[in-house]
Amino acid sequence: MQASKTWLDQITQNRVLSHILFWVVLFMTSTILTILNIGEIKQTFIHNGILLIPQLLAAYYLTYYQVPQLLLKKRYGAFTFSLILSILCFSFIGRVLIVHVAEPLYRTDFVQESLLQILADPLYLLISYFPGVYLFPIIMLLVKSLKVRSEEKHRLEVLEKEKAKTELNFLKAQIQPHFLFNTLNNLYALTLEKSDNAPEVVVKLSEILDYMLYQCNDPKVPLHKEIDLLQNYLELERLRYGDRLDLEFVQNVEQANQMIAPLILISFVENAFKHGASKNPINPKIRISLTNTPNQLEFEVFNNKLKEEDNQELKSTHGVGAVNIQRQLDLIYPGAYDLQIGETPDDYRIKLSLSIDE
Repeated sequence: MQASKTWLDQITQNRVLSHILFWVVLFMTSTILTILNIGEIKQTFIHNGILLIPQLLAAYYLTYYQVPQLLLKKRYGAFTFSLILSILCFSFIGRVLIVHVAEPLYRTDFVQESLLQILADPLYLLISYFPGVYLFPIIMLLVKSLKVRSEEKHRLEVLEKEKAKTELNFLKAQIQPHFLFNTLNNLYALTLEKSDNAPEVVVKLSEILDYMLYQCNDPKVPLHKEIDLLQNYLELERLRYGDRLDLEFVQNVEQANQMIAPLILISFVENAFKHGASKNPINPKIRISLTNTPNQLEFEVFNNKLKEEDNQELKSTHGVGAVNIQRQLDLIYPGAYDLQIGETPDDYRIKLSLSIDE
């Protein structure tokens, strides 16, 4: 099966061989059907073989000149004139070849028409020879049109995928500098305070960057790696905020090796700190919940905020955050996610549900 598939692929990928195969299939199919109908083997082979000449000429002239150079360029008058002339011409060639080449090979009792006699009866040419000569060219034109359409569709699909991939890489590239900038700010604050936690922050930060830069370049990564990233990030934030941070991370993970898109979850958590804890120096509260089954993942993030915080400003500062994340979800999980965002004067929460096909 594999060998035959390879053989067929080699033929279809070779332009000359694919054309030869096309004409052989058409010739054999029409010949066998004619033999089954009239029962004359020699006559049918000679007749169909001779008729291949005007069929080939008409097919390639129609497919590679008349349609692309005249019809598709909207030169309708030239196309109509050329088509009528070529139909008469190739029908005439077919009649001449049948009368002067084919019939003498299998008939003895007939009167051979001259070229002038054949030309003098164009109506007979159209009725008797146009269908036989132009059937194969029309089939070839249809096959060629379907092939071009299929290739164009494939090309557009490839372009769409490349465009989506480029956009996704751009969105991911935004997350890393954004995250690094925030974490370096935290480290800077600790160094100003000459905190003993500064070395630990450097270690955690190096682990996070190692994962972001080198371990999450694949479209999907195991869930446990994303959990490790979350835990490292939360440890950094605990060091930053100390005892005043009320933080809870609840996990109920059945499938630790479940494959998900990288850096989606961390973005929601980072937003919670950026727009919640960093703007609430008194009693910052963050609740994170992660639950999964073999085909479903549920992720929730809650953060409180100060009542006097300007809601419009909060929404506008989500830039790289919410809009970026939602666009990534559209690209990676089209129709397979549900993102709910709720906001009150006192808190902000998100709930993400992912349908995951293993």
